[in-house]
Amino acid sequence: IDLLVRSGATSDPDALGGLATLTADLMDEGAGTLSALELADAVDFLGVRLTSAAGLESIAVRLHAPVAKLAAALPLMADVALRPTFAEAELERMRVSRLTELAQVRDEARSLASLVYDRTLYGDASPYGRPGDGTPASARAITRADVVRFHDAVLRPSNAALIVVGALDRAALAPQLERLFGAAAWPSRPAPPSVAIPAPTQVAQRSVVLVDKPGAAQTVVRIGRIGVARATPDYAQLQVLNAILGGTFTSRLNQNLREEHGYTYGARSSFLFRLAPGPFTASADVQTAATGPALTEFFRELTGIREPVPAAELTKARNYVALSFPEPFETVAGTALMVEELYLKDLPLDTYATYTDGIRAVTEADLMRVARAAIDPDRVAVVIVGDRSVIEADVRALNLGPVEVLSIDDVLGPAAP
Repeated sequence: IDLLVRSGATSDPDALGGLATLTADLMDEGAGTLSALELADAVDFLGVRLTSAAGLESIAVRLHAPVAKLAAALPLMADVALRPTFAEAELERMRVSRLTELAQVRDEARSLASLVYDRTLYGDASPYGRPGDGTPASARAITRADVVRFHDAVLRPSNAALIVVGALDRAALAPQLERLFGAAAWPSRPAPPSVAIPAPTQVAQRSVVLVDKPGAAQTVVRIGRIGVARATPDYAQLQVLNAILGGTFTSRLNQNLREEHGYTYGARSSFLFRLAPGPFTASADVQTAATGPALTEFFRELTGIREPVPAAELTKARNYVALSFPEPFETVAGTALMVEELYLKDLPLDTYATYTDGIRAVTEADLMRVARAAIDPDRVAVVIVGDRSVIEADVRALNLGPVEVLSIDDVLGPAAP
């Protein structure tokens, strides 16, 4: 049973980045009449899993329980969702943990690359361009009153849905859910904050941001641009396209950079389908000495995918996407996640019933059309995190566009003393 709320990190106030994720992290650290340790003991005693977490566009409280333990576990779930205590001591403990995690970003090349990449594509004005966990300054600034106010604003019946998957009788379960999660169980609260995702500006020209990480053993590469929203009519076509380019082990990017050249353990591509247009990204962690040649191969594949795809490759990709589709439905938790997607993205209830038919109908002409619309190697942002002293000359020699060099302090500010 999942309680899904249509507010996440995109709902953070500008000065309080990380508020949604911190609020969600605290919700299962004491609720109702139980302290954090008492709640953990109660969950362990029942042998269930009860978690709360926030993503970019949602907060979820998830209960995974044996049917025999459901009646005892549901009140705990309701307390976590609707009556978290947000104890000051737990807030301070989580604050220290959050500050530690944010400090560790300085040493994590992938985290640095993702942060700079999102900021480069979307800018600081967009929630998509800001770090979901906030900054050290925002982590220090968040108060218990901020957490309570945010929770009360977004946890509302009109902003949430219960998703139930299991061997259950709806008629028997409904009264219990109504008692614990019905309108009468939710205090009267103000309307949730209105969130506007600014229309992103597409990358106009190819450019490079190089973040210097002295001594880095690898170079982290992110190449991409603004993609499309989940509501795109080309969803099926893009899924097949991505399977060919970088969405599978036998994809072009992985076969080229890993299998043929040995530059990396894995190269991939993805479209993030969000409510508003998410990014298209091609990425890999490559050997430092191979940074220049790896970038050359990336652009060879990004250019090649815009040309006609051989029939055998198209058939293989269609089959892969269609035949792997049922996998999430093998478990109750996986099925719940798939249903969540329908709710969060406002998708028709028959979306999955028609999905594989759409995949099988993708043609060679479809792929060329969406590839040329979605992937333009001349208009992408290239973000590289690595040892500048080793890789800068090779990067500049490729003439990919203007190169901006940043230090880690430029990205994150000076390290805390």
